[in-house]
Amino acid sequence: MLTYISNQLNIPQGKVAAVLKLLADGATIPFIARYRKEVTGNLDEVQLAEISSLQEKYTEFNKRKETILKSLKERELLTDALKLKIDACTELTKLEDIYLPLRPKKKTKASSAREKGLEPLARELLAQTGSHIDFKKYINRDKEVHNRDEALAGARDIIAEIVSEDSRVREGLRTQYFEHATIQSKVIKTKKDEADKFRDYFDHSEKLSRIPAHRFLAIMRGVNEKLLRVSAKPDQDRAIRLIERIHVKGYSFHSKQVKEAIADSYKRLLSPSLENEVLSASKERADNEAIDVFVKNLKELLMAAPLGDKSVLAFDPGFRTGAKVVALDKKGNLLEYKNLFVLEAHKADAAAKDIHRMIDKYSIEVIAIGNGTAGRETEQFIKDMDTGLTVVMVDENGASIYSASETARKEFPDLDLTVRGAVSIGRRLQDPLAELVKIDAKSIGVGQYQHDVDQTQLKKGLDNQVISCVNAVGVTLNNASAELLSFVSGLGPKLAEATVAYRQQNGPFKTRQELLKVPRLGAKVFEQAAGFLRILDGKNPLDASAVHPESYGIVKSMAKKLNCTIEELLSSKDKRQQIVSEDFVSPTAGKETIEDILAELDKPGRDPRSEFKVFSFDESVHKVDDLYPGMKLPGIVTNVTNFGAFVDIGVHQDGLVHISKLTKGFVSDPSQVVRVKQQVEVIVMEVDSKRKRISLSMID
Repeated sequence: MLTYISNQLNIPQGKVAAVLKLLADGATIPFIARYRKEVTGNLDEVQLAEISSLQEKYTEFNKRKETILKSLKERELLTDALKLKIDACTELTKLEDIYLPLRPKKKTKASSAREKGLEPLARELLAQTGSHIDFKKYINRDKEVHNRDEALAGARDIIAEIVSEDSRVREGLRTQYFEHATIQSKVIKTKKDEADKFRDYFDHSEKLSRIPAHRFLAIMRGVNEKLLRVSAKPDQDRAIRLIERIHVKGYSFHSKQVKEAIADSYKRLLSPSLENEVLSASKERADNEAIDVFVKNLKELLMAAPLGDKSVLAFDPGFRTGAKVVALDKKGNLLEYKNLFVLEAHKADAAAKDIHRMIDKYSIEVIAIGNGTAGRETEQFIKDMDTGLTVVMVDENGASIYSASETARKEFPDLDLTVRGAVSIGRRLQDPLAELVKIDAKSIGVGQYQHDVDQTQLKKGLDNQVISCVNAVGVTLNNASAELLSFVSGLGPKLAEATVAYRQQNGPFKTRQELLKVPRLGAKVFEQAAGFLRILDGKNPLDASAVHPESYGIVKSMAKKLNCTIEELLSSKDKRQQIVSEDFVSPTAGKETIEDILAELDKPGRDPRSEFKVFSFDESVHKVDDLYPGMKLPGIVTNVTNFGAFVDIGVHQDGLVHISKLTKGFVSDPSQVVRVKQQVEVIVMEVDSKRKRISLSMID
């Protein structure tokens, strides 16, 4: 395994071995990346995740090998040579090619022919060495072989199967399929009227190896909805010639029979099998690309700049049912909620008075407005009130999912769903990460064909990204929700709930060490989690930092050498600059750890997220009809895909900046140019109200 992973990732075996040992001992990837740099040689989270993933794949591959060997042994087919061949195999497709001729088979045309005693004839034809065939010995009316032609037909069926199971043939054809196949999609004629959304693929073809992931997934969605048919094949004549070069040895009668069997083998057995294989592999590739896009977008959304500890008045807007308005304190606690009809003329004055009252009563500092239905109209109403407060439009994707969730019901059992949604909108502004972890990441709205990709892989990728972001930021232990705590290294849902329950029963944690009093939270979990949990205003100032408790002794040694307290060390830049990192390097704490500690002492508990910047839409634009070509507008990126970026310009319909319009020059990956939540300036290129499409450009 070490050699395999090392070669695949070009990482020295010693580093791989160290990572595998840490993982086997229960260490998490965030913990290893942050606190075990000396052990791994400073490998980052991406490299650690790749090692873990390859370990899983290798383990699964070995399980398949064991299953195959067991099957062969039980059926007395396992020879020493075959075992050596299987043991030496390092690729799943080659392993399956070796096993294919020996797999237990259902009834086939070839097995029927063998039952009729035609195997010797097939072998004689395939050898292509003789010039005369004694057909009399193969004709047997009891076995339904009545004449020469029936004998030859059965023999060709056997040859076709032999050819289809030949690993040389399959390997050669596999290259043809993976490098030269053309994918073709066609509409099912009887479904043409209901397949309009797939009209770009009614009669579409392109090289499979070059098709972008989003286009492949769009075609496969049409196939799954039974509106399109799809095929993926290389040139048939070229493929058959490849097989003939392996199995045809001349121009004799025997050779002609083999050629006929080869054509049948390709069309009936090989082509369907390899077509399924190449489509499955293309689907896996497209899934991985789409998941990668989703994961990148999710990171940008989770790591979006937080407003911070400010009191918020949050609106979940509405026309007919009014706006649900909630006042939240600096920590996101609900203080009051109202249902106000701000957009009904005869009720607007009363609504304005209530808004002013809530602002004054709760010392509101910022107003948050959901960007859904009636959002821009509500924004305009608030701005016309001239409250003097900053007004921020907040993306409410997934807020309704949270409102109806078990988490929301537990938190606000007596509140209406829409009020819960308003709370979520306000909290998203205060701390996007802390609020968004309560929602299934698939519902946040930053994916590309998220419902079409492998759901297990998608969940794994998204969960890993959430874990990475939560631990990169760190969690304030005394006000974090159970949902947020569940993503902290080593904790998980049950221990997170136990931690919250302990906090509720015993009051705020005063030290990190107190975590060990939480039921079932042992020393190993403490080791994994403690460094990512912050205790503000606790007994030990280091508990508010990312310095791990295992390194507190090092900080004490630093303070002792400078003849000062830890508090003085934290508050004095001059003292910290006197520290020589090499003086504190030891067998258990290398240079990387010491440098991390010093960086943390400079900015204890620093938040890696950027500083919050207010964004405002163009006040003259509220709906699609307000747009015209050539218009320059501020926008905010809501989703980045392989074919471009979607931008919210404040008209309840995101516009698309195609990859070719992101910047001057060639762009292969839009995420290299833009990211989710980025504030941009765009130019309106085209507006198609009927199809609800807005084309934008970022090229001036």
